[in-house]
Amino acid sequence: MERIVVTGGAGFLGSNLCRYLLERGDEVVALDNLVTGSEENIAELFGQPGFSFTNQDVSNHIWVPGPVDAIMHLASPASPVDFEKIPIQIMKVGGMGTHNCLGLARAKGAKFHLNSTSEVYGDPLVHPQPETYWGNVNPIGPRGVYDEAKRFAEAMTLAYHRKHQIDVRIVRTFNTYGPLMRPDDGRVVSNFITQALRGEALTIYGDGTQTRSFCYVTDQIEGQLALLDSSYVGPVNIGNDVEFTMLELAENVVDITNSSGGIVHLPLPEDDPTQRKPDLTVANRELGWHPKVPLREGLEKTTEYFASKLGI
Repeated sequence: MERIVVTGGAGFLGSNLCRYLLERGDEVVALDNLVTGSEENIAELFGQPGFSFTNQDVSNHIWVPGPVDAIMHLASPASPVDFEKIPIQIMKVGGMGTHNCLGLARAKGAKFHLNSTSEVYGDPLVHPQPETYWGNVNPIGPRGVYDEAKRFAEAMTLAYHRKHQIDVRIVRTFNTYGPLMRPDDGRVVSNFITQALRGEALTIYGDGTQTRSFCYVTDQIEGQLALLDSSYVGPVNIGNDVEFTMLELAENVVDITNSSGGIVHLPLPEDDPTQRKPDLTVANRELGWHPKVPLREGLEKTTEYFASKLGI
């Protein structure tokens, strides 16, 4: 049993992670300022032994009483709609928030696990993307607030590792989806499913030939915990290496929901990557991890969640 601090613990990925940690017997201290997270995501956990929650902005000074074995830093708005609405908060949590969490890890002698992102690769010129690729990021574009915040967070994490010998892990997530996503978070999976369930046209940006590789949330968390429990510093890509076009994703959602709303095309947003697919060589070699849930199965489970959430 370990005592693990999860920042962003009321968010989509963080709340799912809290469940996994509790199920395997760990004590969980969840921190979240509820800007994009929700207490509803963790409501059922409040009565469970070993779980506690604090409304906390980690961009400000943080302190957790008692021993801490690991800090899993997931706090950050991560959806395209957030990049325009709260860009400064995104940069602050990636910068000052990461610094504060690393300071706590140093004070407690705890392991530090950074949840980074495939966005550090930008609009990649190398495909698929290995961890050795430095990326193609526009630092002054609208996506730059998130991309550069995560790139800075990785650099800060490794600076603490080298300077203060903090035991660190860095994971780069790829397009995670599943239950507890926000219906209005602006990500393509939630967009398509909520539009289809409401009988609206599915919105595809560009011609729909751009690709993504979608990782179901249980696979993502199992990969992250495999990294946490390993001795490998990282970074490590955790995602699904089966690639789909946006049109193929839309067709799957239409088929699952029996949608008759059709599809509409809108202009492609600035700096939107044309392709994204993880090279999983390191994850396979170092962690013995590979994704298990196929897209169709994951979409069906996610659709069930959204249907219940929307009362449809």
